[in-house]
Amino acid sequence: MAVPKRRTSHARKGKRRSHQARHPQELQYCKNCGEPVLPHRICANCGFYREVEVIKPKEKKE
Repeated sequence: MAVPKRRTSHARKGKRRSHQARHPQELQYCKNCGEPVLPHRICANCGFYREVEVIKPKEKKE
């Protein structure tokens, strides 16, 4: 079985992991109602996706 001859340094380990950082979630805004929506998801507020009504929105109880 292959075994490393030298220990992996902190710098080399950091270089390898440089692309693994977490990034903030991108938000978009619904073109129909203007609410913030995650990309490629149906708007929970109005039920539209790409300017087409996909689902009927739930009625709000007052």
